Amino acid sequence: MNPAIQVHSETVRGIRKGSSPWTEAWKRLRKQKSALFGLGMILFFVLTGLLATVIAPEPYDVNHPIYNPENGLKSPSSEHWFGTDDLGRDIFSRILFGARISLWVGFFSVAGSIVIGTLLGLLAGFYGKWVDTIISRIFDIMLAFPSILLAIAIVTVLGPSLFNALLAIAIINIPTYGRLVRSRVLSVKEEEYITAARVIGMSGSRILFQHVLPNCLAPIIVQGTLGIATAIIEAAALSFLGLGAQAPQPEWGKMLSDARPYLTTAPWTMIFPGVAIMLTVLGFNLFGDGVRDALDPKLKQ
Repeated sequence: MNPAIQVHSETVRGIRKGSSPWTEAWKRLRKQKSALFGLGMILFFVLTGLLATVIAPEPYDVNHPIYNPENGLKSPSSEHWFGTDDLGRDIFSRILFGARISLWVGFFSVAGSIVIGTLLGLLAGFYGKWVDTIISRIFDIMLAFPSILLAIAIVTVLGPSLFNALLAIAIINIPTYGRLVRSRVLSVKEEEYITAARVIGMSGSRILFQHVLPNCLAPIIVQGTLGIATAIIEAAALSFLGLGAQAPQPEWGKMLSDARPYLTTAPWTMIFPGVAIMLTVLGFNLFGDGVRDALDPKLKQ
């Protein structure tokens, strides 16, 4: 058979099979052991949070926590795998329920940042002129402040609470996604298919959401995956400072803060929440790196 005909027939078969860039990216992702390991860690903590009421040896009610000071600061044992805190609460159970809070804050704060940042980035990059100037200057002002200090200022104004910490984390990360999307839009809108869409009379909003936005999804997904890890750390930092989760919520950062006085006498009260934060962040970082490599067009060859 003619080689050219053979190549053409293989291409046609590939099209018929429904091959797409996202399918190819998934195939490349499955070949990366570190990314799959990170995904496994993420799924582990997600399932841990969802099944906390089933797995936890000691039921935990946020509104009616069980205090047993006489059983306080017990070292890890068969009865309490991770030991107990100063109020006699089972640390293993609190870490299981704390997974719900940390992942909830991570996912929803990043989701809020992506939605608002993407919208502002699309408007700034596509319409340009004064729209771009105003939005870009807002981003510059926000980025002029250290992110954690800006988050502290926002929570201080709104009042210490887990929801306000989530809101602050979402706000401080908006410029990251906004500038990322803006730079991508500036490149995409110069493509020939965008010019063709304008020529046939397609409206600006339709071009923006049907042609420009889909071509900006890859960097958004990569940054969002890595951003969840950052959001979890920021939430833990705010809770550690007393500005995030409030007692008796079993948030990992709050658990670290409560355990500070017992660092030398009962180190397990800090070790296990710290390890939970580390492993969760590591999982998202490994998976995010794998997603970035899988979606990189330069790695297709």
